[in-house]
Amino acid sequence: MASLERNGGLQRGDYEADNFRLHIVTWNVATVDPPDDMSSLLQFDSSKDADLYVIGLQEVYSGPLRFMSEVVFDDPWSYALMTALAPRQYVKVSSIRMQGLLLLIFSKLEHLPFIRNIQGTYTRTGIFGYWGNKGGVSIRLSLYGHMLCFLNCHLAAHMKHAAERVVEFEYITDAQIFNSEKAERILDHRLVFWFGDLNFRIQDHGLHFIRTCISNQNYSLLWSKDQLIMMKQKEKLLQEFEEGPLDFQPTYKFDVNTDTYDSSSKKRKPAWTDRILWRLRPKAPHTDNKQDRHGDGPDAKDVEPLEVAEEYPLEIRQDLYTSNMEYSISDHKPVTGIFTLKLKMMYTTPLVRLQPEGEWSADIDATLLYSPLQPFPSSTWDWIGLYKVGFTSVSDYITYTWVKDDEVSIDEDAIKVYVSKEEIPVRGGECMLGYYCNTLQCIIGISEPFRVHESKVATEEGLMHEMTNNLDQIVASGDIRN
Repeated sequence: MASLERNGGLQRGDYEADNFRLHIVTWNVATVDPPDDMSSLLQFDSSKDADLYVIGLQEVYSGPLRFMSEVVFDDPWSYALMTALAPRQYVKVSSIRMQGLLLLIFSKLEHLPFIRNIQGTYTRTGIFGYWGNKGGVSIRLSLYGHMLCFLNCHLAAHMKHAAERVVEFEYITDAQIFNSEKAERILDHRLVFWFGDLNFRIQDHGLHFIRTCISNQNYSLLWSKDQLIMMKQKEKLLQEFEEGPLDFQPTYKFDVNTDTYDSSSKKRKPAWTDRILWRLRPKAPHTDNKQDRHGDGPDAKDVEPLEVAEEYPLEIRQDLYTSNMEYSISDHKPVTGIFTLKLKMMYTTPLVRLQPEGEWSADIDATLLYSPLQPFPSSTWDWIGLYKVGFTSVSDYITYTWVKDDEVSIDEDAIKVYVSKEEIPVRGGECMLGYYCNTLQCIIGISEPFRVHESKVATEEGLMHEMTNNLDQIVASGDIRN
């Protein structure tokens, strides 16, 4: 596996660790479709590649006809992001949507087998909790053994509802439950990122004063009246979350397709409604109680067991916190946060090793070999997918085979699995194998790229066109939607 040290930076501790670059975007897209070019938003021109992209969107269009079609096909935003990131070897690890709220996580291919225990959930707060126009969607995962949770929220609007927004946030963090003994709730996770259209406003100051401060880039004069900063002074839960300085102009509300603040008759005051915060879980003190040492005691619910924190440290630094003013399709500007995570990995070996056996083509049945390298919770629902090099998501397989159903033989070193020639693309192509563990909800091993050869029988008999099916066309064109 390639070293993460290419990202440089954090070297404060006296332990050997890796640096992991995290790129978070939050954007209220106001029901519009994505722009043609998102390279600036994703900072493709940066000298440092992100290891993980986390994209939180609010107000994604969810009209009934569009929403029904997206049950089968990806929404335009997911498709556009996958199309942009797949050529750069990023794979969509997971996504979750609740009406207009959408959260997507992309990983560099090299990290895919080390992102495990993935779960997503959502909580409605809008219109008595029955309609998903407000609330939160979250995805939790284990990154090299460190439990992370990403929470994308769209909270109550309007100046007067600052307290209600805090109540909604507390309700979401309390209501969301994950199937995990170690991190059942959001705040049980080692590191939590909270972002979205949080809708906090700038109160007391008049419109003219706010706009003058923005024009002169005197943003700090507005901070004391920012509702989120004000609420943090008296709300204990908010005090546990950190945020970088708001050294960028407020991101709401703009006239669409301009950089002009609201010129309508309502003349809404500009505000930093779009935010990114984080919380690193506190460390528990040493204790003689065995249960408390393992984080299971009544006094250790919201703290990190000290021996775990000492053996596998995790540090975080924010490298960038800014708005992206060049995008004007919405009345909000997107906000980007870039972080460096310095962590000591709890494991560096994938759970399984995969490789094809012999040459593969649609002319003959094939076999593959996989070797468990560590114990893992296998099940009858585990499968191995055949992927095109440059695949976009875990579900973007050409074909798959059930591990248990198609098992051929087992020896000391490897387990052999059968793949029918009818499942192999006639045109061939550069492919990879990925083992999907249903219990962990993730790929736990990927093979090196290998060549699937074009069918000689189809070529010699002039049947290439007739035998080519949709999967072959997908492999040839690269136009894969998942």
